[in-house]
Amino acid sequence: MTVASMTGYARAEGRDASVSWLWEAKSVNGRGLEVRSRVPAGHDALEIHAREAAGKRLKRGNVQISLSVSRNGEAPSVRVNAPLLEHLATIAGAWGERFPAIAPARWDGLLALRGVLEPAEAEDADSDSVRQGREAAMRATLEAALDGLAAMRLAEGARIAAVLRAQLDEIETLAGRAGATAVLRPAAVKERLRAQVAAVLEAAPTLAEERITQEVALIAVKADVREELDRLAAHVAAARELLDQDGAVGRKLDFLSQEFNREANTLCSKSSDVELTRIGLDLKAVIDQFREQVQNIE
Repeated sequence: MTVASMTGYARAEGRDASVSWLWEAKSVNGRGLEVRSRVPAGHDALEIHAREAAGKRLKRGNVQISLSVSRNGEAPSVRVNAPLLEHLATIAGAWGERFPAIAPARWDGLLALRGVLEPAEAEDADSDSVRQGREAAMRATLEAALDGLAAMRLAEGARIAAVLRAQLDEIETLAGRAGATAVLRPAAVKERLRAQVAAVLEAAPTLAEERITQEVALIAVKADVREELDRLAAHVAAARELLDQDGAVGRKLDFLSQEFNREANTLCSKSSDVELTRIGLDLKAVIDQFREQVQNIE
């Protein structure tokens, strides 16, 4: 079992007797799944299929899918959608009269608008059966490209998971060192508590017994970080379980990294020992690295 990264790239090519095509698919990190597709005019059905096919394979990431098509052995040829161009030119002229200070529309700008230029007659001459067969072949090529993208994301996810497991081992080791420091041994804690209570009594000798009890309890709580260490151990176990699961676990790992950081911060704030503070700072550094890697997980 492995987790997937959100980054990857793949491409797949296809051709028939008249046309060659290329699908490219790439993805980067994203909070959710956002799929953008770009296909030449006349292939709008493939754009819808591309979004649906990506959604079946991927759970998170910003995904871009593009299709390029060319005629075999021929220079690319196009035709002008004259009715659309005339309509756009009329609109541009009318608005130009209303706003003379604005530069008039240029023909190259109008021709660049979607739908103005279309594939030329050569492709239109193909029979319905040829076009249907070509579209089916293009869909198959798209599936191959998306399979390649998913495989690359899994491979990258496996590499990241190995890094995350090593970082979890380091967090576990540092937590063990924190638990073994002299400041946490019962005799050391007792001696520190006695000294701090004495300081309280010296500062306020007439302090009420109830208030003294409260101060002692507060000092005892601040001296004990076992609860934080226990929670760190539980978070390490939970993170390892997530890394052994299939599917999208990035959000859960990100939440755990926040909990790791919370416990490390509390440990540092409670510490009055140099060695424990040093361990706490090392923990925070590893946890920050862990969280950075988690941002790449689906």
